[in-house]
Amino acid sequence: MRRPFAAALLAALLAAGVAGCGGSSPAPATPRPTPAVDDTTSGIDALFLAMMVAHTAQTLEIVDVGLGRVTDTEVRTLISAVRATEADELATMRGWLREAGPSAAAAAARHDHTGHSDAAAGLARLRAASAADVDRVLLDVLAAHQRTAAALARAQVAAGTSARVRDLAARIDRSRTAEVALMATLRPASRR
Repeated sequence: MRRPFAAALLAALLAAGVAGCGGSSPAPATPRPTPAVDDTTSGIDALFLAMMVAHTAQTLEIVDVGLGRVTDTEVRTLISAVRATEADELATMRGWLREAGPSAAAAAARHDHTGHSDAAAGLARLRAASAADVDRVLLDVLAAHQRTAAALARAQVAAGTSARVRDLAARIDRSRTAEVALMATLRPASRR
């Protein structure tokens, strides 16, 4: 049972482009400039980055609480992969916001303090979950959170102007959608 899960997780991450950007080397933790392309970060791109920075920080908080409480090894493996992926993306997005200048950084700082009621409620639910329910509650909270990330990313793909930010958004959409699908397959195991 563990081997099919590992294969499914690897396939989901590879399909989402998380394990690398094509080729054999992993995705860089810091942004690389695109040569000979004007890839200026517009206001809509900066807004998306600011929203995703806040959202990703919330994801990492959910995952950290979950890592301390989950009992199912498959759920633990999944959330460990989520943690690694999103920590890398967070560093990239913060770097791009710094590159975009002070106004983008200020927008990110403003967004970091707004709109967190759903994540806070999910965290409270996770912290209050009994040991028997913690895996199920984590999957419920994280799946809802990742669906929101995928929706934000799809909107950025449609409206963004920066090719690199749209590319990241497309990878986020694929990654989060694959994670939600994988979490749905883990639900029966979490009810043992």
